[in-house]
Amino acid sequence: MDSAHPRLSSAKVVKMRESFGQRPLRFVFAANVISMLGSGMNSAAVAWYILQATHSEMALGTFAVLQTIPAMLMLPFTGVIIDREDRRRLVMWLDALRAVIIVIVAILAFRHRVQVWQLYLMNTLVAAGFWMFWPTITALVQELTPEGQFVQSNTFLLAGVQGGWLIAGSFVGFMYNHIGLGGVLLIDVSTYVVSFLCYFAVRKGRHVVLRPEELRADLLAAESQLERFWRETKEGLHFLRDHRPVVLLGISWALFLGAMITGVVVTPSLSERVFHAGAVGYGWLNAGWGTGAFVSALYAPQAIAFLGGRRAVAFSMALLSVCVVCAPISQFLVLAMGLYFVMGSARGVGGIAMNTSLMEMVPNHLMGRVQNAFYFAGTFLQLVLAICVGAVAHKVSLVAAFAILACVYGLSFVAASWPVGAAVPAEVAAE
Repeated sequence: MDSAHPRLSSAKVVKMRESFGQRPLRFVFAANVISMLGSGMNSAAVAWYILQATHSEMALGTFAVLQTIPAMLMLPFTGVIIDREDRRRLVMWLDALRAVIIVIVAILAFRHRVQVWQLYLMNTLVAAGFWMFWPTITALVQELTPEGQFVQSNTFLLAGVQGGWLIAGSFVGFMYNHIGLGGVLLIDVSTYVVSFLCYFAVRKGRHVVLRPEELRADLLAAESQLERFWRETKEGLHFLRDHRPVVLLGISWALFLGAMITGVVVTPSLSERVFHAGAVGYGWLNAGWGTGAFVSALYAPQAIAFLGGRRAVAFSMALLSVCVVCAPISQFLVLAMGLYFVMGSARGVGGIAMNTSLMEMVPNHLMGRVQNAFYFAGTFLQLVLAICVGAVAHKVSLVAAFAILACVYGLSFVAASWPVGAAVPAEVAAE
């Protein structure tokens, strides 16, 4: 028995090296580290600026709500685009457009002319890019990853994302008082430029995932673009109808996503109202979350292999629920940082398990449409949560607002734990 463990560990190390040895994937991982560094600083700085300007959690709730508006309008349509077009080029366009938007607001901030409504507008437009970016990059990683290495690729992807957020969370609270909102936004713009160049180096030419129906040129020739769009949309919905394990996993994902993103409404207030630590305390809380998520990459593959994908998701959601309840009643900032570290770790393991399970169960040519269905549900939930949590935090208590998020994580645990039949692999589902 003992001799089997070194061989198992060696096999995992070899798979990790094989995934990172893929040149296109290395550029994708590097782009995500750099891009998330800027995005994390942007999000934290803008949220802190709005709280200081308005002294209202309801304003932060509005900030979170505006992230969902473009998603609700775009997600029903962008899944087909993600599955039909070159995913690398889509990501490059999204990086370029978001950089242009942010640099305009950065100039206003440097001139001390920025207003809250302008930050709301910037956030709405950038969120529109994000809600198309993340399903696209996940589908691109699935496309580039060799069969059997999805856990390793998702581990590197999330490590890159959370590595960027870790650095952002560690420094934004300290840098904000020195370089201001304009300086933070300018750093974000520079990271988009570097990220664009990394994606440019992933590969050359236009690459589109071949779908089974494209083998029949006569079928495509007889269809108009509108008819093809509706056929492809219904194809994704029919896949979900026939695959209950995917639907339950997606429900868990949507609940998790809604609660996690709504955390921006209450975390700044936790630092300001409970610990009286200002921007620095907010930075430490973000650093705790980011560190936990980044460190989880070291043991997430082992945890998923030991527990199984769905059990790993369920365990992570339960842990998130418990920690969210405890965070606002912890008496010391360092204790809250520890809880955020555990939450970040649970987010890491749960996120890797969710992404990996979807990649294993969903065919490559359907990934954009299936993901977008769950993102649509998650963003609708975020719309409701942001309003409710912001109002409860402002008018009732911060503890009650955190309790709402804990309940949502609890429902995610239930969805992930719900008994289902055996999952159908993507290869079989595609037939």
